[in-house]
Amino acid sequence: MTFSLAIVGRPNVGKSTLFNRLVGRRLALVDDQPGVTRDLREGEARLGDLRFTAIDTAGLELVDDESLQGRMRRLTERAVDMADVCLFVIDARAGVTPADEIFADILRKRARHVILAANKAEGHAGDAGATEAWSLGLGEPLRISAEHGEGMDDLYRALLPLADAFEERAKEEAPETDVAVAEDGEGETPVPTRAKPLQIAVIGRPNAGKSTLINKILGEDRLLTGPEAGITRDAISVTADYMGTPMRIFDTAGMRKRAKVTDKVEKLSVADALRAVRFAEVVVVLLDVEVPFEQQDLRIADFAETEGRAVVVAANKWDLEEDKPEKLKELREAFERLLPQLRGAPLVTVSAKTGKGLDRLHAAILKAYDVWNRRISTAKLNQWLGTMTEAHPPPAPGGRRIKLRYMTQVKTRPPAFVVMATHTDKIPESYLRYLINGLRESFDMPGTPIRLTLRDQGAKNPYKDRKKSTPSRLRKHVEAKKGKPAKG
Repeated sequence: MTFSLAIVGRPNVGKSTLFNRLVGRRLALVDDQPGVTRDLREGEARLGDLRFTAIDTAGLELVDDESLQGRMRRLTERAVDMADVCLFVIDARAGVTPADEIFADILRKRARHVILAANKAEGHAGDAGATEAWSLGLGEPLRISAEHGEGMDDLYRALLPLADAFEERAKEEAPETDVAVAEDGEGETPVPTRAKPLQIAVIGRPNAGKSTLINKILGEDRLLTGPEAGITRDAISVTADYMGTPMRIFDTAGMRKRAKVTDKVEKLSVADALRAVRFAEVVVVLLDVEVPFEQQDLRIADFAETEGRAVVVAANKWDLEEDKPEKLKELREAFERLLPQLRGAPLVTVSAKTGKGLDRLHAAILKAYDVWNRRISTAKLNQWLGTMTEAHPPPAPGGRRIKLRYMTQVKTRPPAFVVMATHTDKIPESYLRYLINGLRESFDMPGTPIRLTLRDQGAKNPYKDRKKSTPSRLRKHVEAKKGKPAKG
């Protein structure tokens, strides 16, 4: 992504519709009711050959108190401060309002670059409003229709000169993905930098304290919080220097049981939170210590493991727990029993409200990240494989002996291994679990997903490539015993 573009404006002027058009998917929530977007959210956008990060924002409102609308406005103003370019959207059919004039003045003072767009300008109904937009003093307004895709070529031409200035910076910030393992299998865990921060997704049920936890990590009220459950509806990301480690942290909407997700806005939010897991390197599953490991918590953790992400489980609201030793014992027992696929994953206790346990959480994240990047040499793996098969040989179904001939690591993030073997279709799942658990214990890889693939390497026929006209000694011998003259 070459630069960031924040889409700002009054509520219900079409910001989220424009955001969805730029990212090419329905990532932002869209509804006729104003105020559906409450937090900042980001998406990878494209316009022609331009690639950039689009930021959808809550509608700017003329309030500055501690109400929900007041906090939403402060979040949007932060987006203006952070973004490289601000796209100020007005409603061409409604014309310029007093609120638009106030917000234009804010943008002139705070934004680096401002582009003015008069949305809903299709047809003649928006002519007067588009002309009136000149009075805002932000240059020539672009006439666009986010719903119908009109005016996107004009937006492209306005962004093109700005994009060139940010292209070099974008090359340095591009994340590294799909890391293949060298032949020797050895290597060091990449160190997160500000250019390539460690990417974290914080997920969990509604009101578990996800946004409060991230605000405590940031040291400021960057994310929207409050007593209302489900106040975060969209997945958003923020950058932070967490105890010296550069991180990009995704906050997600709370995920409820499917039967309880009846509101169409919340249904979209659940899908959005699941997408955030795919963008992360380490997933923090945040539990409410008062009601831990409910069915939805287990599904969330299992989804993260299925997607191949490193997982850390954090029990929040620890400050409210009276009998801490007994509760911790219960948590560990339940974790091992209910999530065997994450055997050994870090389980830490935190208090998002007081900040207690943030050092433990930081250490657990780095440990999980290190294991997720673990590389093991082929020599060590094959020595280990020989020991494992000697201690517990694979079964011999129908008298056919299964041979595990060779093993190597092919990928990290998460660790992935290939075993060359015979009769791979006869190897039971229980034996694969035996090997995976052995990898965890022998090479210190607790909790991380491990991918183990079997490739069939059956016994080769030594005569396969010989010419058919050249008989084998065995064939000559058989024919001679039958009294037939040997050919050739």
